[in-house]
Amino acid sequence: MKTADIDTNLIDSYFMLLKSLSSENKLELIAKFSESMKTTKKTKDMSWKSLFGALELEQSADDFVEDLKKDRKFSFKSIDL
Repeated sequence: MKTADIDTNLIDSYFMLLKSLSSENKLELIAKFSESMKTTKKTKDMSWKSLFGALELEQSADDFVEDLKKDRKFSFKSIDL
């Protein structure tokens, strides 16, 4: 199935869902769609791919690693067998 076919099916599905709205609600929805097309602000990428990347720190990497090592706590518990 081509992308255009999927888009058309999606649009038809939304139309079937929204066609029962009142005229006022439809006009409000049209206004919101129109406004969303006018704005050019970047939307933040909320996909899982956005979770990967460089860690931004105010301190150096060496200081960060040193802090991590200092904050580690080990607890050893003896287990009676």
